[in-house]
Amino acid sequence: MALLVYLLFLFMFPFCNKAQGPPSPGYYPSSRIGSVGFHHGFTNLWGPQHQNLDHGTLTIWLDRTSGSGFKSLNPYSSGYFGAAIKLQPGYTAGVITSLYLSNNEEHPGEHDEIDIEFLGTTEDKPYVLQTNVYIRGSGDGNIIGREMKFHLWFDPTQDFHDYAILWNPDEILFFVDDVPIRRYPRKSDATFPSRPMWVYGSIWDASSWATENGKYKADYTHQPFVGKYKDFKIGGCAANAATSCRPIPVLPAPLG
Repeated sequence: MALLVYLLFLFMFPFCNKAQGPPSPGYYPSSRIGSVGFHHGFTNLWGPQHQNLDHGTLTIWLDRTSGSGFKSLNPYSSGYFGAAIKLQPGYTAGVITSLYLSNNEEHPGEHDEIDIEFLGTTEDKPYVLQTNVYIRGSGDGNIIGREMKFHLWFDPTQDFHDYAILWNPDEILFFVDDVPIRRYPRKSDATFPSRPMWVYGSIWDASSWATENGKYKADYTHQPFVGKYKDFKIGGCAANAATSCRPIPVLPAPLG
């Protein structure tokens, strides 16, 4: 029954962007992947002076001088990648807080990318969660279906919530608290990422487009802008894994 509810949800609400909470899928992938300590899975990428690790919680922040980012120690060819994230309240227009997969450093100008991005906002409006899929540098919506935006059914500044990407050879799923909010199926080799990617997180100034297409900019009288991450999850096949490594399925195998 749980699997039936899950499949019905994917069929009926593949692009759900309403503010109310969708039904429970009855399947909780985050519970199947153990957490890893930050230094066991990641390292600083840039802005080390704007990162602080305290009892398993990583805080990164943006001010006038710099933002900050981190990167997984290894690239992956498939897997489940997530973290619990808590966002900054108040005025955060122009600021992006993110968790994503990319191979931009390996393939500059022709990279693949799978994004979860939180678009900063003004004090009277909620955050927007944006998902992106890029293939070989292309995010053309006519080909790939680049950007899809969602309003969450909770305030992401009040507590930590789980956000994750499940990427396997057949499809990509985006999860919020184990609820699938977007399904991106493999339709052709040209529209689906297959090259290894690293896992990243960052906070940075995207004033030119982040909030209402750049209408509202980052205002550094509100600095620092802070993002908090914990319960990092990496479960999948590293790029150099043995051929016996099997991608994580979207649904668990039947019992018995």
